[in-house]
Amino acid sequence: MLTHIVCWKYKAETSDAERAEHVLKLRALANVIPNILSFHVGRDVLHLERSFDTGLVAVYPDRAALDFYTVHPEHQAVASLGKKIAEKVVSVDFLSD
Repeated sequence: MLTHIVCWKYKAETSDAERAEHVLKLRALANVIPNILSFHVGRDVLHLERSFDTGLVAVYPDRAALDFYTVHPEHQAVASLGKKIAEKVVSVDFLSD
């Protein structure tokens, strides 16, 4: 399995409505893109100095499924929105049993 984690730190000027829209659009991806084993999106609740604002954890059966997700037009649209409203985006992808 391949776990895909992404975190967004929004720009200060990003409104609450834009943040909520981003989360809703991220969550909708699991309903339109096949071969996702699990998909969780949420906003940070601790608000620590090191915290990012929104995180995504998705699990795919293999690299091919993640690659399909990556190039899917619905994902591309949401990724574009995330890049527009975030000052920083980080990710990590790792294999597990």
